[in-house]
Amino acid sequence: MAHIIIMPRQGNTVESCIITDWKVKEGDKVNVDTTVCEVETDKASFEVPAGSAGTVLKLLYSSGDDVPVLKPIAVIGAAGEDYAADLGKAGDSGNAADSGKAAPAPDVAAPAKTAAPAADKTAAPISAAPSASPASTTSPAAVASGASASPRARALAGSEGLPINAVAGSGPGGRIIERDVRAAMENNAPLTAAAKAAASGTGIAMQSGSGLGGRVTLEDLGSARAAGGAGNTAAGGRPIPSFSIEDSYTDTPIKGIRKIISDRMHASLSETAQFTLNASCPAQKLLDIRARIKAMPEYAESLGISRITINDLVLFATAQTLKKFPYMNAHKNGDMIRTFDRVHLAGAVDTPRGLMVPVIRNADLLSLTQISSEMKRLAAACINGTASPDELSGSTFTVSNLGGLGINNFTPVLNAPEIAILGVCNIEMKPVEVTDGSGVCECCSNVRFENQIGFSLTINHQAVDGAPAARFLQALCDAIANIDLLITAL
Repeated sequence: MAHIIIMPRQGNTVESCIITDWKVKEGDKVNVDTTVCEVETDKASFEVPAGSAGTVLKLLYSSGDDVPVLKPIAVIGAAGEDYAADLGKAGDSGNAADSGKAAPAPDVAAPAKTAAPAADKTAAPISAAPSASPASTTSPAAVASGASASPRARALAGSEGLPINAVAGSGPGGRIIERDVRAAMENNAPLTAAAKAAASGTGIAMQSGSGLGGRVTLEDLGSARAAGGAGNTAAGGRPIPSFSIEDSYTDTPIKGIRKIISDRMHASLSETAQFTLNASCPAQKLLDIRARIKAMPEYAESLGISRITINDLVLFATAQTLKKFPYMNAHKNGDMIRTFDRVHLAGAVDTPRGLMVPVIRNADLLSLTQISSEMKRLAAACINGTASPDELSGSTFTVSNLGGLGINNFTPVLNAPEIAILGVCNIEMKPVEVTDGSGVCECCSNVRFENQIGFSLTINHQAVDGAPAARFLQALCDAIANIDLLITAL
C-alpha cells in the first residue's frame, strides 16, 4: 500500500502552505525521516518528512505551489506500484495530482460549433482586424457575459478562479482565447487554492491580496463581495492595467516573512498610540565584563560564559527589571489589559528571510548563561529556517538591538499586542556632569566623558502612560549601570 504524504496543518488559522523547495525527486529512495520538502506558512518555514521508507513515486505539486493543508503532496511506495486507489482514499480527486493542473471546467456556455476548439490555433494576431464573417461576429453583450470564450480559455479561467467576463478578447470578433486569459492572469494577483475553488464565476478580479506573496484568500474574496467588487476592476469588469515605464527595473514580490512583517508593522502603527522615550546610561561595566571574558577565554569557557555578549547582558537586565514593573509586561487586547506573571522575552533577529522574533520562555527565571544559550539557539534556528511557530509566538516584551550596526537612536515599532518594546542603541562617548571632581578634564571642572549605551522605549500610550514607562526605563538604566551587582545578587 502506497504512503500518501499530506500537507500538514501548522496552526488553526493556516489554510494553505507554499512549497518552497523539494529535497527529493521522483524515483529517489527515502527513509522514514528523510526530508522531502520545505514549506512556508505566514509565520515560519518547516520541513516535511517522508513518514515511510520506499521510493518517491509521484510529486503532486511543484516548488512555489500554494497547497491547501491536509491535501496530498507526494506518494511513497514500492517501485512501479499502482498508487491511484490509495491516492483516491487520501481525498485527492485527481484534478490537480498527476498533471499538476486543475481539470477543465465544463464549457456549458460555449457556442455550439464543432470547429470551436480550433479557434486558439487559428486565431488572428492581436493587431489584426476582426473578421467580418457573421459566424465569428459577437455582440457586446455576449462578450461581457463570457459567452464568446473558447473552451480552453474558459477552462483555464475556471481553474485559476478568474472571472471570464474580466478578460478582454483578442480573437476573431473579440473572442476570448487562451492567451487572453494568461495575459489577464499576469495583471491579477494569484489566488490561494481555497480561494480558486470559490472564485469561479464571482465576477471579481483582484490585483492584490493579503495572503503569502500577495495571494488572494477566501477572506479577501468575502471583503471584495461585500464591497461589490469595487476597487480592483475598471468599468465593465475589466482588470485595471498595470502601469509600466521604459526604464529598466526589477520587481520583487513581497511575500513570506517579508509580507507578514509589512502587514504587522502597518497594523501596529495604525491600531496603537505609539510613544517613544529615549535615555542613556553608563556602559563601562558592560564593557568591563565583556573585556574580562575575552581576556581569559579558557577560564571563561570552564565557567560556561565565554559566549556571553553585551546583548545577553541587556536581555538579562531587562527580564529582571520587568519583574518589578509588571504593567510593562503586558498585552492590550481590545479594552482589556492582560498582565503576565512570567516574562516571555522576545529578541529580534535579522535573517536572510527578514526580521524574526523568537521568544525566550520564562526569562525572568533564567540565569545569565541560560538566557545567552537560549538566545543563540533560537537565533540559529531563525537563520537556518528551522524555528517552529511556537518559538515565534507568545512573547510579552520585545528587545530589538541595532547598537551593533552603529545606530545611536531609533524608534522601534511595537510587536502588538505587547504594550512596549525596547530598542538598544550603540555605545558612544558622551559628556557627563559630575559633582565629585573625579575623572574630569582640565578645561572642564564639572564634566567628564564616559561610555554610554542608548535605549529607545516605545510604548502603547493606550495602555501605559509616559511617567510609569519612564520609571521602568530609569530602573533598567540603573540595572545596566550596576550590572555586576545584579549578576552577583542572583
